[in-house]
Amino acid sequence: MSATLRHMGWVLRGNPVTAIATLGALTLVAVAVFAPWLMPHDPVASNVPNALKPPSAAHWAGTDQLGRDIFSRLIAATRLDLTIAASAVGLSFVVGAVIGALCGYAGGLADRWVGRLVDVVMAFPLFVLAMALVAALGNRVENIIIATALINLPFYIRFARAEVNVRRHAGWVEAARAGGESHLSIVVFYLLPNILPAMAVQISLNLGWAILNAAGLSFLGLGVQAPTPEWGIMVAEGARFISTGQWWLVAFPGLALMLAVLCFNLLGDGLRDILDPRMRT
Repeated sequence: MSATLRHMGWVLRGNPVTAIATLGALTLVAVAVFAPWLMPHDPVASNVPNALKPPSAAHWAGTDQLGRDIFSRLIAATRLDLTIAASAVGLSFVVGAVIGALCGYAGGLADRWVGRLVDVVMAFPLFVLAMALVAALGNRVENIIIATALINLPFYIRFARAEVNVRRHAGWVEAARAGGESHLSIVVFYLLPNILPAMAVQISLNLGWAILNAAGLSFLGLGVQAPTPEWGIMVAEGARFISTGQWWLVAFPGLALMLAVLCFNLLGDGLRDILDPRMRT
């Protein structure tokens, strides 16, 4: 553990951008975890006489058209968007990595059919596919998670399939077979842990994309519905007031969305360097 922490510190000191992205991602996670204690006001409580107030000491990010505190809504939206993104990416990673690894290890007809199916799914515009899935399933949070997981699934199947296919005849895999390990045990305990560093970048990128996907669906009215605090809804509601000078209704949720996606995108390279054992030599 101490060696891992030292290696992590070495990577972060050598790459300030990764360090900043890591700090930003950890801050977002902390805000999501401690959201109920960080919100100064009820995020859904209306106060119409206090509507459309600019940022002040009482309301750090101003108030919206119903007098709700935007700062409190931003914090609540952080918890919801990160929950959707983490759940969707975690589900697609686990299922996709296992399916892809098994296909890449076994080869043959099943591998070819799965590969063609993945190619067909990836030929569609994925955001449009997510819109269709949510419209068919209903715009509840769990359905948004399922739709986001399904459109992320081909990335992990293709990635794991390719990585395992390269390694399935490696010397250490042959040694495991000779030692009496079953095929399933080789895939789960040998091949999957070995390809995890290579998949870390994809996981981080998909987290950012899943946040953007959830916000985009909500912006179009297909995702989370008002009055639930969510970044996409806040941008959609605030867009009507840009022309009248109430810039804070769009600026703060838009900035939060941009920083979240940027942090997770920049975090990928750092995760690869931290998890890859070859970087420790």
